[in-house]
Amino acid sequence: MPDPSATSDAPVRPRLRFAPSPTGYLHVGGARTALFNWLYARHTGGQFLLRIEDTDRARSTEASTRAIFEGLQWLGLTWDEEVVYQGANLERHRRDGERLLAAGAAYRCFCTPEELDERRAAAEARRETFRYDRRCDRLPVDDVERRVAAGMPYAIRFRVPAGTIEWDDLVHGRIAFPNKDIEDFVVLRSDATPVYNMAVVSDDIAMRVTLVMRGDDHISNTPKQILLYRALGADVPGFAHLPMIHGTDGKKLSKRHGATAVADYQGQGILPTAMLNFLALLGWSPGGDREIMTLPEMVELFGPGGLQRKAAVFDPQKLEWMNGQHLSMMPLGELLPRVTPALVRAGLTTADALAAQPEWYAALVDLLRVRARTINDIVRQAEPYLCETITYDPEAVAKQWKDPAASAALLEASRDALAASPSWTPEALESALRALAESRAIAAGKLFQPLRVALTGLTVSPGIFDVLVLLGRDRALSRIDAAIRHLR
Repeated sequence: MPDPSATSDAPVRPRLRFAPSPTGYLHVGGARTALFNWLYARHTGGQFLLRIEDTDRARSTEASTRAIFEGLQWLGLTWDEEVVYQGANLERHRRDGERLLAAGAAYRCFCTPEELDERRAAAEARRETFRYDRRCDRLPVDDVERRVAAGMPYAIRFRVPAGTIEWDDLVHGRIAFPNKDIEDFVVLRSDATPVYNMAVVSDDIAMRVTLVMRGDDHISNTPKQILLYRALGADVPGFAHLPMIHGTDGKKLSKRHGATAVADYQGQGILPTAMLNFLALLGWSPGGDREIMTLPEMVELFGPGGLQRKAAVFDPQKLEWMNGQHLSMMPLGELLPRVTPALVRAGLTTADALAAQPEWYAALVDLLRVRARTINDIVRQAEPYLCETITYDPEAVAKQWKDPAASAALLEASRDALAASPSWTPEALESALRALAESRAIAAGKLFQPLRVALTGLTVSPGIFDVLVLLGRDRALSRIDAAIRHLR
């Protein structure tokens, strides 16, 4: 399928835009749309633009606008020009609406909302679909002039011509709408404010947008917008309508499926690189079975050929798995600055305390991330290594310390063997404990598991010798002494 961002005469630098309404948080669906626009722009050497559609004054808030900025910045989706605020362009929207009227592409409609409601109710009573009947388009010119002179309020309606609107969608292929199915729609309300389609087209023309990439819930808007582009004498951009995002139950993603705000996933310890990787695969495939990708790799591979028509499924468990892969891949130098604030927020340590022992801290995170899927997992696992005292998990106690007296005896013997070790290294500690197990004719695990609970309070941890080394000699022996006292 031809790329709409270029013509046969000369290539045009693609210009794409993300245009959220600041009426709430940055939804993962919006973030996916922003990402696809950004990837296309970066892949083609184009430009990614941001427009805040804040014309709904009653619902638009500064907090929502800030949340959009923060979400995009966290993801690393930077825009190339100054942010456009739709509300600042109302005068241009009005002028464009008046141009349509002056050119004969639109007409004044004097029907009041009450009159339209009555006709809509009457059509419903007849079990018919209501369509505006163009009665105001049939008014004599002198009647229209008289009403205007008298100050009678009017909206401006676009006069839909006969024919069919067609376009080659980058996702869905050829799409056609018979114009007879499109009623004459309002472009300017009676208070001269623009409706959505009028404002969007006016802004996209002014911003020189060459490709409109958005959710496929906007497909029904596209024929009207194409009509407006043509009537205003502007080039019609290309269109790409992305599939909806569903939950694992096959229904449209909503709060009932859990978190839907990008900020929520940031708070849950998801890495931005993993979030981008996950979102990229919601409606796009790089080909083959490839799943784990860095952002530069996504930019290189992204193209309309990989865009998919079917609805994408947002699976939180898949996101966590993918996040675990990115945790393992990320260089420690990049991961540590993301883990430190989480540990501090949890009250486990201070940034200064971690900075004072950089090698130990790096070794700790490197060890814990192997079993973690999120940064929050690392925080939970880190508690035994950062706190002076620990709490014993009841399930761990019930499983590994069933016989308190016998467990205390094993721990005491283990403590003596460890204390007598010539050095505090994994190799020396393993040799000491395995020799003890052999002398008692028991499996080494019979020593390791009770010891793990004594050291961490848990049944699951990194390897027991790594745990001992990370805790250090004095703290490890102190933990074992505390467990013996607890058992006796």
